[in-house]
Amino acid sequence: MPKMKTHKAAVKRFKLTKKGKLIRARAYGNHILEKKSPDRKRDDTKNASVSPADYKNVKKQIRG
Repeated sequence: MPKMKTHKAAVKRFKLTKKGKLIRARAYGNHILEKKSPDRKRDDTKNASVSPADYKNVKKQIRG
């Protein structure tokens, strides 16, 4: 069986921390910003962790 290839799009979107957590960027932070509150815009710049339901699939794509 050949090796699994790394999913390059997933590598660009997710980062694996040293403790094994997967980090992702939050959505809704790029456009239509006038009507969003400053607090909401600031929260959207912070990173979030990947949901436990998606963790296994994302890790498989990153590891290859």
